[in-house]
Amino acid sequence: MANTESNITDSSSAASLKDLIVVLGGGESGVGSAVLAQAKGFDVFLSDSGVLQQKYKDELAAHQIPFEESGHSEEKILQAKEIIKSPGIPNYAPLIARAVEKGIPVLSEIEFAGRYTRAKMICITGSNGKTTTTSLIYYIFKNAGLNVGLGGNIGRSFARQVAEENYDYYILELSSFQLENMYDFRANVAILLNITPDHMDRYDHDMQQYVDAKMRITRNQTEEDAFIFWADDPVVVDELKKYPLKSQLYAFSDHQREGASAYVSDNQLTIITSKSTFTMEQDLLALTGTHNLYNSLASGIAAKLADIKDESLRQSLSDFQGVEHRLEKVAKVNEIEFVNDSKATNVNSCWYALQSMKTKVVLILGGKDKGNDYTEIEALVKSKARALVYLGADNSKLHAFFDGMVSQIADTSSMEEAVNQAYKLAEPGDTVLLSPCCASFDLFKSYEDRGDQFKACVRKL
Repeated sequence: MANTESNITDSSSAASLKDLIVVLGGGESGVGSAVLAQAKGFDVFLSDSGVLQQKYKDELAAHQIPFEESGHSEEKILQAKEIIKSPGIPNYAPLIARAVEKGIPVLSEIEFAGRYTRAKMICITGSNGKTTTTSLIYYIFKNAGLNVGLGGNIGRSFARQVAEENYDYYILELSSFQLENMYDFRANVAILLNITPDHMDRYDHDMQQYVDAKMRITRNQTEEDAFIFWADDPVVVDELKKYPLKSQLYAFSDHQREGASAYVSDNQLTIITSKSTFTMEQDLLALTGTHNLYNSLASGIAAKLADIKDESLRQSLSDFQGVEHRLEKVAKVNEIEFVNDSKATNVNSCWYALQSMKTKVVLILGGKDKGNDYTEIEALVKSKARALVYLGADNSKLHAFFDGMVSQIADTSSMEEAVNQAYKLAEPGDTVLLSPCCASFDLFKSYEDRGDQFKACVRKL
């Protein structure tokens, strides 16, 4: 049964239900959407099957937005004019299915908020690298003096910013979950970094469903818009044959090749747009590793399409500090380096992390499996891992795949235990790498919580 906060008055009367916006999910995305909907004159009701954080209860109370937690009042929800769905709720959820049957439009926060701003949209998606790329583009635009906001799957809610700010540009990280319920939204610049298997549990273990969600970032683009993609991604290249895109295409690659607008040759990064040609020595890039080269190339194209000056772009690419929980160096203890890559919630992310390691590795992996296929990292584990430390509520799938590949394996069920075991198994000169391949929700609140616990345990050694 829904537990509605008794101190909040439900302002929506039967007479005004035709203008009722229901928000499902009371996290950053949902509460931001509720604030924007109210600002635009709608009656708003927020409903969450779980318990809201106190800061969000306080914010809803301050705005006098009625809400409920620990359950859904289905009869009221199904009277909505529109439903704004938080990205964590799948379209196959029974309540969503009933809303669709009744003909109630179900939207993402991004779709809803996009109606109320004329800002240019720079949108980034991909199985890996999107947070780093989004953060880097925001840093580049901000350093260039542009009036720019950061949102989507990172930072403050996009909808909240549309309600309270007035930016000229938004840099939006978009997950496949957010893209699912976008219909009329248009990305002025759409960036698709890569597509590798992820969230297979959400997509019925059907890779094409996941690919289709990612490709929605190109939806509604016109001849005035740009689509930036990795020229060497076989999935993306194959999908492009199916889409009659009107947008200008900008491909990036780690080598000079036909059709590439951004590439590296003879240690020089080159970015070519219709307006200019930008060059920079690769050694000056702040971010290292092949995966970060791709992120820098994609970011550079977006910057030049926005007419950011060469000297400003060079400075930003050379002094950007990276993203927390992504290949983040934590400390060196007795000549053993500890690296926090908690954001590696899929196998391909872990592949990039292992590929960038120049030492022997003690790899901490495990968590909530999303239908992972670990074959992708098998060769790197065999060649680089000194030991494996399994960290999860259920490590049986890890045992079934990895046992026998390395001589030392440890089972753990807490971060402190995992860090201590990894420290014992490592030798001077090694790297202890937390790169879990899995979601965090079996033992942790989030990948941030997992990474924060890792750093705290390392600093206790």
